[in-house]
Formats: sequence, structure tokens, C-alpha cells
Amino acid sequence: MGFATDVIHAGQPPEPATGAVAVPIYQTSTYVQEGLGRHKGYEYARTHNPTRAALEANVAVLEGGVAGFAFASGMAAIHAVMTACLKAGDHVVVSDNTYGGTYRLFERVLTDFGLAFDYVDASDTAQVLAALRPTTRMVFLETPTNPVMRLCDIAAIAQAVRPQGIHVVVDNTFMSPYFQRPLTLGANIVVHSTTKYLNGHSDSVGGVVVVTEPAVAERLAFVQNAAGAILSPMDAWLTMRGIKTLVVRMQAHDANGRAVARFLREHPRVARVYYPGLPEHPQHALAARQMTGFGGMLAFDVGDLEAARRVLESLKVFALAESLGGVESLACHPATMTHASVPLVERQRLGITEGLVRLSVGIEDIADLLADLDQALASL
Repeated sequence: MGFATDVIHAGQPPEPATGAVAVPIYQTSTYVQEGLGRHKGYEYARTHNPTRAALEANVAVLEGGVAGFAFASGMAAIHAVMTACLKAGDHVVVSDNTYGGTYRLFERVLTDFGLAFDYVDASDTAQVLAALRPTTRMVFLETPTNPVMRLCDIAAIAQAVRPQGIHVVVDNTFMSPYFQRPLTLGANIVVHSTTKYLNGHSDSVGGVVVVTEPAVAERLAFVQNAAGAILSPMDAWLTMRGIKTLVVRMQAHDANGRAVARFLREHPRVARVYYPGLPEHPQHALAARQMTGFGGMLAFDVGDLEAARRVLESLKVFALAESLGGVESLACHPATMTHASVPLVERQRLGITEGLVRLSVGIEDIADLLADLDQALASL
């Protein structure tokens, strides 16, 4: 069905016992069995839970995959992908401007288990291909990247590496399946922090993985059960509730994001704006081709740490906080918050300066958001 229909109905038929429209919260740890080897498909809640299963089925439809798997956080979802698909000695090519938590997991945890990572400017497909080794088993992409909004050409990269048996994984958190569907562009695994746009209300932490291949799905199901980093029934229910309004929320985020980007571009105290919806963005044409909207994430540079501090501490509608994708507008300082685990030299190379401010533009009245930014920038 259409996307706006699927967000509400996919994987969520009326509950058969009572006809409840909303999937119930099955807050149980175990299930009574009728006899040895005879049960209703549920034995233990770490392995299966009807609320979690409904969310997994829903997101799998939205992303166009064969199966979905929900985890306790976005990082738990990424960790599960790595352990399900890789073994010691394998090599991964990663987009260099990746989320700080992803970098921390790869460099400070998974390298201890024999995995090797190379970070390249994946906005240049040639650099991705040049980094491949005989041991490369995965290309891990963020697009747009966090926080300087560089894009990777998913279709071009997938077309080049998938025939070699290399997994193409895309973190689609910033765009959601409403604006971008990596699996239809050739990726075979997509991950989300459901904490962000899918939930959309800043009241749940979670992650999800959607895959296109049954063999990968089987392995992920095994890892999900074996490692046990599952999403709770309550968080699954909250995320499903959020997804039902994904279409209207993303449209509002996009409209406000475009307006804020245009405002900041013209402001005399802003040195640079990072937003793929601006025509001067170096990959604007790719963004228009690969995505159906530009979303509510952007960053801007005000020059130095003191200027960034004054702006962030002067904001009144935008809240100074980590995370993103909620209905409320948030602002953060990547260099000291989301990307603090990235070495200073690497941050500077990527453009994550001390003057960089990242915004998650919410769905409030745009006049209030612009007025808030204006008065905060007036403090400079």
C-alpha cells in the first residue's frame, strides 16, 4: 500500500482477542506452553514478543526489506549487524564523518576482536573503492553524515561492491524511510536509531535493523536472541505509536528545516551552513535524486567555541541537548557532545570545528524558531 497507509497499518492488524486497534503491550517474560514442544509460537520474551514483532514487521515494510529486528538502542543495532555479518580478520570501509558513538564502537571495542576499519570520504565513491581490500566484507555508510551533512551515492557504491559479496550497510537515522530508502538503492542492510525520527517524541531509546536477504535475517535473529539486547515491549509500543505520525511529522520537519537553513544562510554572524536542501550544497543534486526531502537536520558554524557557547546558552525554544528527531527543536555542540570521542585532529579535518552548532529542527511554529535563532545570534 501507500507509505502513509503502511506507517499506520503494516504489521499491525487488529488484536484478535478483543479487536483492539492498537497493538497491546505484551509485558510478559514467558508464555505458558500447552505441552512439550507445543506452544503458540512464543516461548520466552527475549526470543519473541508480539509487541516487538509488530514493530519489526512494520519497519521492514517501510524500508522494503524481508525482515526487521529491534534492539535496545541504535548502537546495539549496529553492534548486532557487525557481529552477525563479520568475523576476526574482516575489514570494513566506513564513511569518515560518522556518528561519534559509531566511531567509538568500531575503534575502541570491535578492533579488540580483530576487525579492521578504514575511514574515507564516502561522498567520493572512488575513495570507497580505493579503500577496498581482499578482506573487505562491509561498507558502512551514513548519509547524510552527522553532523556536516555530506552524502554518499548509495546506488553507485552498492552497484560497485555488492557483486563482490560485500555488505552495504546504511545508517538511515537522519532521513527515515519517508525521505530515503537505501534498500531500494542497492544497500542490503539498513539501521536506525529508533530513538530519533521513527519514535519522534523523545520518550524512548531503541534501534532497528532491516535486511533484504533471508540468510542475513536468519543470522541476525540468532544474534538478537543469543546476545539479548532486545527492545522492551513498552519501547516497541512507543515507537509504533510514533511511526503512525511519521509522514506528517517529517513533512513539518522538512518545511521548518528548509526555512531555518535559508535564514541562517543569510545571517551575517553565520560563517557556513550545512544543509543538503540548499542549492549551494556541493551534493544538492544527489540529495534531490536520492531523497524525497531534505529533513530537519542541519549544522552551522559561528567561528569559535566562545561564540558557539553564547549562541547555545542564549537559545530559549531550541533546547541544548543531545539526540535529535523529536517534535521539539534541539541544539547541540558536536565537538564536545556527540563527537567528543573522535580525536581532535580528525574532528578538525572533517569540519567539526569548535564553532559548529548542530540543530534538530522540530515542528514548532517556524516564526518562533527563527525568532529564537535571531535573538541567540544577536548575542555575538
